[in-house]
Amino acid sequence: MADSAHVDTFARDHLPPPSALPEFLFDRPELQLPPRLNVAAELLDAWVAQGQGDRLCVQGEIDGQPVRWTYAELQQRANRIARVLVHEMGLVSGNRVLLRGANSPMLAACWFGVIKAGGIAVGTMPLLRERELLPIVDKAEITHALCDARLADALHAVQAARPRLAQVLHFNGGGGAGSLEAAMAAQPPSFATVDTAADDCALIAFTSGTTGVPKGTMHFHRDVIAACRCWPRHVLRARADDVFIGSPPLAFTFGLGGLLMFPLAIGASTVLVEKASPDVLPQAIAQYRASVCFTAPTSYRAMAAQAAQHDWSSLRKCVSAGEALPAATRLLWKQATGIELIDGIGSTELFHIFISADEAQARPGATGVPVPGYRACVLDEQGRELPPGQVGRLAVKGPTGCKYLADERQAHYVQNGWNLTGDAYLVDADGQYVYQARTDDMIVSGGYNIAGPEVEGALLLHPAVAECGVIGAADEARGQIVKAVVVLKPGFNGDAALVKELQDFCKQTIAPFKYPRAIEFRTSLPRTETGKLQRFRLRDPA
Repeated sequence: MADSAHVDTFARDHLPPPSALPEFLFDRPELQLPPRLNVAAELLDAWVAQGQGDRLCVQGEIDGQPVRWTYAELQQRANRIARVLVHEMGLVSGNRVLLRGANSPMLAACWFGVIKAGGIAVGTMPLLRERELLPIVDKAEITHALCDARLADALHAVQAARPRLAQVLHFNGGGGAGSLEAAMAAQPPSFATVDTAADDCALIAFTSGTTGVPKGTMHFHRDVIAACRCWPRHVLRARADDVFIGSPPLAFTFGLGGLLMFPLAIGASTVLVEKASPDVLPQAIAQYRASVCFTAPTSYRAMAAQAAQHDWSSLRKCVSAGEALPAATRLLWKQATGIELIDGIGSTELFHIFISADEAQARPGATGVPVPGYRACVLDEQGRELPPGQVGRLAVKGPTGCKYLADERQAHYVQNGWNLTGDAYLVDADGQYVYQARTDDMIVSGGYNIAGPEVEGALLLHPAVAECGVIGAADEARGQIVKAVVVLKPGFNGDAALVKELQDFCKQTIAPFKYPRAIEFRTSLPRTETGKLQRFRLRDPA
């Protein structure tokens, strides 16, 4: 490892030991990265230094007003934010900064401001409640936060419970006294980006496993740049005149890469829409003349149904990820727009897409082949590679890989140098990787990963619930929905009113998208002799 620029050595101190890391591959010319590297210097400062600062960079809205920032304008705002972090909020390099907000130009400026200052960005989903933010703040030992003013309540509750989180500023709230914008206005627009090591941590992206306990995935500066030079360059092949748009939050690595890192890596521009739902995204595509779209299969299916009502003429590339792409959805979109979807599978642990196929190689039902820079295979339970046609565990290695933050689950995800993604795949006769299912109990609904045990934990807080089990149930529109099987305490009646009460209770306890859309009442749950819930029996309709 190179000499770190981080004064706060928390990230390096909590990396997995070298023996627990996957094998990293840097065997392509474009992956020969220098020992000193900063994502903000590479993706933002470099364009301005090359005289390209007047190129359009980010569009969207702030406080209801349209925004069009050039590369130079985004850089200046990021510089001011970096100065606020360092000179007013006391940030030292290596500190973790919580970022909380919907997709917006200001959130992008905050992200680059943190990176420029040598901080570590920790993005969070806007819908997360206090009980979901607390373990993130604790795990990453977060001391600073930049938060959208409209999402302040949950963070205030976290602050009250965790005095360590002492430095918080709010943005997108009108820019009055005490806001981040007011603090920025008092700072000059220049800042010397911290000279970080390529293997200094740039971000910690949190994901939830089947236990619902958050896992922090650590990504170096080199990981982000390597990801920019693999799938986008070899599969997406976008151009500098493209306009990117989509729905995944910047708190997801799918959104961070697709809507911020990848467009800026080629000098393109991006549109950041706060709520890019299927009824809003088509209008935004037409309004901004967007040409590259990122969203989940569920969204493409919904938009295909209303395709005749919208202008798709600017679109030329559409990327699907976040969940398995049904062949029927691929066909619907092609019939509605004439565009072949680019499918792909990635993971938070590896930052972005590692198996994919471009438009020419796309085939219904198949995900694709390993992206240049990555290798993949299908393994049996003993870690032996399986021949084509046999279902096993997907294993991947490349220039990025799993580095959990102080988490014993590293040994489960990384084995013998391979990243085991938790997906069951087979390789067909043509070498295409074909998705079968998740190998754990994660529910993938509408592009969101939802841990069943977390929903169970929320339901069990309700006074009517004695015990419960949560599974994924097949759904045509969303791929899966969350289904809860509930055993009630004596004296409660399992009727429609209680179903709605339990659903509303979950929405107030955990992020609303995680609530059970189906609830079934039973008198008992199937368990082993040792008391373990048998979820596979809950899935059996018999």
